[in-house]
Amino acid sequence: MLKTAQFLIKLTLLSAFASYANADDKPYSLIEVYQQALANDPTLASALSANQAAQEAIEQAKALYRPTLNLTAGATATQTRLEILSGNNPFVPEGRSNFESYNYGVQARQPIYRKDSLVQIDQSKVQVSRADKQLNLSKQELMLRVTQAYFDVLLAQDQIELIIAQKAAILSQLEQANANFEVGTATITDVNEAQARFDLVFAQEIAAVNQYQIAKHAVQAITGKMPEKLATVRTDMATNSLGQGLDRWLEVATQNNLNIQIQQDALAISTQEVERLRAGHLPTLDAVASYTNNYANGNPTNGIGSELKTAAIGFQLEIPLYLGGAVNSRVRQAVLNQQKAQDDIQIARRSAELETQRAYLNLSSSIAQVKAYEQALISSQSQVDSTKLGYEVGVRTSVDVLNAQQQLFSAKRDLLQARYSYLVNIIRLKATSGVVAEPDLADINQQLVIVGGR
Repeated sequence: MLKTAQFLIKLTLLSAFASYANADDKPYSLIEVYQQALANDPTLASALSANQAAQEAIEQAKALYRPTLNLTAGATATQTRLEILSGNNPFVPEGRSNFESYNYGVQARQPIYRKDSLVQIDQSKVQVSRADKQLNLSKQELMLRVTQAYFDVLLAQDQIELIIAQKAAILSQLEQANANFEVGTATITDVNEAQARFDLVFAQEIAAVNQYQIAKHAVQAITGKMPEKLATVRTDMATNSLGQGLDRWLEVATQNNLNIQIQQDALAISTQEVERLRAGHLPTLDAVASYTNNYANGNPTNGIGSELKTAAIGFQLEIPLYLGGAVNSRVRQAVLNQQKAQDDIQIARRSAELETQRAYLNLSSSIAQVKAYEQALISSQSQVDSTKLGYEVGVRTSVDVLNAQQQLFSAKRDLLQARYSYLVNIIRLKATSGVVAEPDLADINQQLVIVGGR
């Protein structure tokens, strides 16, 4: 039984860390993973393409007030057949005839007053501003996604290491229980209890290895590369208390949250759309110049060829009188969309407030948990030591030792998770407030153990 258990431990060690066999000795830091994400994340690439496409809106709107020049040309071949059914006219020959006509023309138009086009130019500027904010939001979200995925991998990796250490401790207790049972100083209950704990931890290790693989694939989905070694958090990491209260963070979020600003731009665009559509009732004025040339050669019927050249310049005024009610309907629709945009701002504002409150409280909780688990780890270690001593002198059972060890490993796991949550929640709070930036990732990077450099 013991040999089988030892074999399983070695097998699990190999499977859990097979990905590290050929890995670079220098671990990747959070900043390096983020730089990989900047170059390979498809979500950010999509946002960048959408932003570049949106930049063309201004040029397209300006084109509405620029002159247009059109060239038209045509050629016609005509065939006729004349039969005189009565009488006789020597001047009109019977039979077939063919002749051609050609024409070309150039027309230039310069808008002088088009209210809807003027509004559309202003509208395009807001659209570009909104697209820029959407791109910045995608960058902020990438920082949060990278940070979360990075520490998910570390947490899953630590889970495996803690389980392996726990298995080794349980195996030691199992060996001792078997030895004591053989000499008659322990019961079979102690052996069975240790064996049951070992089997349970082995099952937990299978789930931990699976979660580790999932976490690594999550990083790969962002960076396009399966992560190798990742820099771990320093064991002497210290948490910093929040320098500002919740009310101040809510003010920051109200002023800087990009989702709110994007919805404010959407309201401005919808307001301009109402104005643009109402301009459908207004007259338009264009300056128009044209030149045409029409040429037709003669035909046997009349023997007359012609060439007509025409040049014209002037103004064209168009006043809409009745368009079937379509303009009024579009205006009513735009007004309703404007109201929707106002409601969307309120939704974005309340969502930002809720997410800021959640992030702030989670960060506050993480700070308190790190301190509490640090103390719990010290206490759990002391309990393990005293319980082992009590077991040796016969006042404690092997079950007591296993329970104390379980509590110690749980405290280690909870402390690591609290530290990772603390670092992630720093970025989450700043991202929700709209103020997260690359220097914030650099600050967290300082909390990592980075050997050498790349």
